[in-house]
Amino acid sequence: MYDVDTRKRALALVAQGRSLNSVSELTGISRSAIREWQTRIEPLPRMLSQSAPCPRCLPVPGVPAAAAAYAYLLGLYLGDGCISPHPRSGYYLRVVCADAWPGLIEQCRATITTVRPGSRVCILQKQGCVAVTSYSRHWPCLFPQHGPGKKHARRIVLEPWQQEIVDEHPWKFIRGLIHSDGCRIMNWTTRLVGGEWKRYEYPRYWFTNVSDDIRQLYTDTLDKLGIEWKHCTRAGKPYNISVAKRASVALMDAHIGPKY
Repeated sequence: MYDVDTRKRALALVAQGRSLNSVSELTGISRSAIREWQTRIEPLPRMLSQSAPCPRCLPVPGVPAAAAAYAYLLGLYLGDGCISPHPRSGYYLRVVCADAWPGLIEQCRATITTVRPGSRVCILQKQGCVAVTSYSRHWPCLFPQHGPGKKHARRIVLEPWQQEIVDEHPWKFIRGLIHSDGCRIMNWTTRLVGGEWKRYEYPRYWFTNVSDDIRQLYTDTLDKLGIEWKHCTRAGKPYNISVAKRASVALMDAHIGPKY
């Protein structure tokens, strides 16, 4: 996953008379990789896509071409995603998905590939869940909300270009948030009818996130879509957003539906 400039710097050290062992210790690059570069300095074709231009790093910064897919991936990232540095260079994007939802795992994998074509995506199995993982030097460019510590402990604000994408594809963004930190469940209640207690069931959408900023992004987008919602405070903590009005649930069902 090394670019040509990194390869040239390592080979320049070898040309100075240093041993492969010393260059490897100095740069953190394996001896086998340096040895291979002595016969082929250009990345292999399968790696060229890793160096594809990032739309945010162009002289005139742009936005991801697959805007709808990006809006969905942004929701997944804000909910259950993280970005961490590679030990040598670049970054890993990881989105954690429960084993119970194989369809979401596959959709997450496909969406990452759409947003960053050519980037390899792997599925790392953990207990009860998987981490859908992809390497790129440009994940922090595409998700500038990345930073040290947990997301709820720092300010989360969308960049203007991100907000434009969310405004253009609000349902994709909401779908990503629900697929990460939300669900559709059946609630029930009892009512006294004709002297008898009767049980009634009704669907409800939950979204739970401890970040005030991420919940605000969710509810602001719901407002723009005309979805009625309310805070549900539990143990004094307003972490839950409920959508239970029949018309609003029907609208959510048309665009999101249950996890799968």
